[in-house]
Amino acid sequence: MGSNMAEAHPVGFQWVMEAKGRGARVFHVDPRFTRTSAVADTYVPLRAGSDIAFLGGVINYVLENDLAFHEYVAAYTNASFLVREDFADTEDLDGLFSGYDPETATYDRSSWFYEGAEPGVEDEERARSQTEPLQTGAGGAGVGGAGDVPRDPTLQDPRCVYQVLKRHFARYTPEMVERVCGTPRAQFLEVCRGWTANSNRERTTALVYSVGWTQHSVGAQYIRTGAILQLLLGNIGRPGGGVFALRGHASIQGSTDIPTLFNLLPGYLAMPDDSHADLAAWIADQRSDGHKGYGYQVDAHLVSLLKEYFGDAATPENDFGFGWLPRINGDHGTYRTVMDMIDGKVFGYVVMGQNPAVGSAHGKLQRLGLANLEWLVVRDLNEIETATFWKDSPEVETGEIVPERCRTEVFLMPAASHVEKEGTFTQTQRMLQWRTKALEPTGDRRSELWFAYHLGRLVRERLADSTDERDLPMQKLAWDYATEPGPDGPGPWDEPSADDVLRRINGYDLTTGELLSSYLPLKADGSTSAGCWIYTGVYAGGVNQAARRKPHTEQGPYDAEWGWTWPLNRRVLYNRASADPEGRPWSERKKLIWWDAERGEWTGHDVPDFPVRTPPGHVAPEGSTGPDALGGDDAFIMQADGKAWLFAPHGVLDGPLPTHYEPHESPIRNPLYTQQGNPTRVVYGRPDNPSNPAPPERGSEVFPYVLTAARLTEHHTAGGMSRQLPYLAELQPALFVEVSPELARERGLEHLGEAHVVTSRAAVQARVMVTDRMRPLRIDGRTIHQVWLPYHFGHTGLVRGDVVNDLFGVVEDPNVFIQESKVATCDVRPGPRPRGAALTALLEQVRAAAGVTVETGTRIATAIGTPHVEEDS
Repeated sequence: MGSNMAEAHPVGFQWVMEAKGRGARVFHVDPRFTRTSAVADTYVPLRAGSDIAFLGGVINYVLENDLAFHEYVAAYTNASFLVREDFADTEDLDGLFSGYDPETATYDRSSWFYEGAEPGVEDEERARSQTEPLQTGAGGAGVGGAGDVPRDPTLQDPRCVYQVLKRHFARYTPEMVERVCGTPRAQFLEVCRGWTANSNRERTTALVYSVGWTQHSVGAQYIRTGAILQLLLGNIGRPGGGVFALRGHASIQGSTDIPTLFNLLPGYLAMPDDSHADLAAWIADQRSDGHKGYGYQVDAHLVSLLKEYFGDAATPENDFGFGWLPRINGDHGTYRTVMDMIDGKVFGYVVMGQNPAVGSAHGKLQRLGLANLEWLVVRDLNEIETATFWKDSPEVETGEIVPERCRTEVFLMPAASHVEKEGTFTQTQRMLQWRTKALEPTGDRRSELWFAYHLGRLVRERLADSTDERDLPMQKLAWDYATEPGPDGPGPWDEPSADDVLRRINGYDLTTGELLSSYLPLKADGSTSAGCWIYTGVYAGGVNQAARRKPHTEQGPYDAEWGWTWPLNRRVLYNRASADPEGRPWSERKKLIWWDAERGEWTGHDVPDFPVRTPPGHVAPEGSTGPDALGGDDAFIMQADGKAWLFAPHGVLDGPLPTHYEPHESPIRNPLYTQQGNPTRVVYGRPDNPSNPAPPERGSEVFPYVLTAARLTEHHTAGGMSRQLPYLAELQPALFVEVSPELARERGLEHLGEAHVVTSRAAVQARVMVTDRMRPLRIDGRTIHQVWLPYHFGHTGLVRGDVVNDLFGVVEDPNVFIQESKVATCDVRPGPRPRGAALTALLEQVRAAAGVTVETGTRIATAIGTPHVEEDS
């Protein structure tokens, strides 16, 4: 679900096909019949934006038919924990949870905690603006005294999580799924029966998703719903199970592990904010009373990172340089930054590995932001739209950008491709694989490593004599990476050694100078360094573990000597759950790790994801914390209470349980609740970011169709690489829109003719493909049509087309600030779109017809009497 894996991730999909050849059954649930659907055993349609209703229906099927893996659920999840008496569910409050404040569109989450836990005082608006859920990172959200929470092992108490879960999903019946999703009842039940029959002691089911789940205003809750279902069925931590998040290309995972996000440090450590006066305050903020597991050791992880950053300058006397880290004090996400460009608050921008003029939601907003900078640096293989917007963007044609008056000075820096540099890729499965350089880059093309290293070197040289306190962080950086001579011999512009960088990321015992083999010895006293604690061990024994290529014919079934997987080369996370509470494999056929009583340790085919000498049945000493506080059945070692969360008492901003909310733009009223959309979604009410109306607002009939967009195999993301290549350009030469035969008749569209798709933000021209792949759905008594476009096209390259992301506005999931760019509403009209001033006039016309204003879409509290208008939230 949420993934067209065969087309968007074909390298990984080969293993799905191999499993299918061995008898695995493949279901594909998707709004569009795709290449994945064509090779699946069963294709199941649904409406874009309704996945929680579908998954909630499967959860209800599991609970109503008593099909959960009860021993697993009782031992390894929080099913038995009691929730506070003052908690009220969406079933009680018509789509809202207890604690909702319509004036701020946030929740006071204290009533969501476990009985007896101390939630503390939270600044919910600050938590929202800084995306607190992301900052809990690898350590998990604290729960305040979780070790003392009252439990009901029988799972019968009405306030235990299991019973709360049953009540919450009770209305997600097969009939409701059909009404909300448009999925025929018989097909939905076929999925339920297949999923549950294949999930037990002997068998496991894998769930695969991609950005079709994440890019929604409830995206984090989509993934939580999938995780809840997999936990109920015992499919987490066991071979063949899991929830797989497919990444768009080879090192997107690496770019989150060692992040490019404003609120994370490497290894998913929280970036300090302006409330953290010192290191001790930051550490206290990451821990909670009775905090179990390895997340408690954040002090060792951060101090080791600071030692890598600042070297000998980081000492106990100066808090190891903690004060030199930047502080966040609000929303510094990419979309807020673009709006700040337009508003004159941001003057320079560096774009590396991105093409926001095409690849980001609301392309016009992106380009107008770029046009209001003083300078812009673009590093890419080709001259992409983000570099040429000032002279050939659609806004030049409409007069909104005038090349002669555009103030932005653009510096286009040529970049080396992946075959022209060495280093690691970190793949979907957390695997680091070393790549060697195949050939030298030509001309002035350089690697990202070269660019970042020498830019840092030059800035440090420029600031060497500065007495300004704000320059101290740059002056104190340990910017001393080894370099390697180029083909013309050594010189000041040598390439930094990727091998040395990987060693530094791995980390050292600074008392001996030896490379560390594990994150376990990391210390908070400054005696260890590590650039990313979860990567510690990738250079174990002084050997580049990521470069291993031992053939599978020469090793075991888990190919442990092919590359290296974080953490500790562990191939299955939470694999303690692959054995029962007594330490015996649930199944001989599916055994992964087990307790060896004779040796007094965990052993097996994988690296145990548990303290290796903590036996089954172990009771942690009272008052213990961290790994010492883990009981023998606390399999989820990064959770503050050691359990997997069916109910999230902390760590998400929009609800402790997933709830079906309609997308921000929807043609129908929410059939489940009066609350229409996510009541905490982030809406930027601005004249340059209009929203199409959705019920209960009037005017939604102007945009009657559901719009979704995705990838093609032949093109890569925003097209900067693939649209320049003749072979790929020939395979997919033009932007097209897929519509059903019924919609084609309704709108007078001709196969292979021209049409334009219209929202309140833009009109995009495309060739028409009339196809049964986009079937109409019956939703709540109405026929709803969906249309689909690929988003790869722009105004440069060998093949060109309108920017599909121009159609989407900016509205975000409150937990992670990801945009809702997989679903919107639209109209489809025959013929080419208007151009220039006529296009501007068309958009003014449709906005007037729909009654679109700055406030449209910002009234997000629809289940209570007080409307909430959020401006520039």
